[in-house]
Amino acid sequence: MKRLRFWLTACLTALLAVGLVTACNPGGGSSDSNTLTMATSADYPPYEFVDSSSGSQEIVGFDVDIAKYIAEKLESELKIDNVDFNGLIPALQSKRADFVMAGMTPTAERKKSIDFSAIYYNAQNTIVAKKGSNLMNAESLTGKTVGVQLGSIQETAAKDIKGIQAKPLNRISEMVQELKAGRVEALIMEDTVAKGFIASNPDLEFNTIPSTGESGSAIAFPKDSELRAKFDPILAEMKSSGKMEELIAKWFGEDAPVPKKS
Repeated sequence: MKRLRFWLTACLTALLAVGLVTACNPGGGSSDSNTLTMATSADYPPYEFVDSSSGSQEIVGFDVDIAKYIAEKLESELKIDNVDFNGLIPALQSKRADFVMAGMTPTAERKKSIDFSAIYYNAQNTIVAKKGSNLMNAESLTGKTVGVQLGSIQETAAKDIKGIQAKPLNRISEMVQELKAGRVEALIMEDTVAKGFIASNPDLEFNTIPSTGESGSAIAFPKDSELRAKFDPILAEMKSSGKMEELIAKWFGEDAPVPKKS
């Protein structure tokens, strides 16, 4: 009889506990519904990078400021996960992230598996090489080993350049190290990113090359995410109000190209 009473008491306690959990989390998902998780690859200054100057290892940059502004408008907390660039789309597909900001271009291939916001910034590709190498255009790369970021639009662009051997690498900093060590002869990266690395590596130089095909940076979402309809109006408001122009000047300099106001 005592055992029966104990078993009934235990069952009742368990049922009450389940009821309390369900009441606190009726959707059955994350209990923190006011948190937006952004995945990024924080090796791409000035879009996103780890600021170690204060010892906090905080992820900062152009994309981060935009994400913070959007999260504030949506009255949500922002959580940032740092992963390799080629792991960003899988993070969306597995719903480990609500959105991705990483200077990502909305290509036709990517649109097959994820959705994108309106484009919020355009940049140009450049060739980065050692000073005096005379690698100034696509034709000069013939026969060269060229470093590109794995999964990036620059990796796709490199495939369109005849006679080069593309070497995909995970992170931009790794690409620069490979160039300085002579294991690749040139790199292809965005001009805004190249400027930062050239400033801290005076033995390197960069030359802008014409963009062929798809370009521009947009926010990525899982397929059919409701967030896209919430983010696009805020991006449009940032452009019309001058907020986007302010952030572009902050991170890329006063002479950086500004998208047309909408």
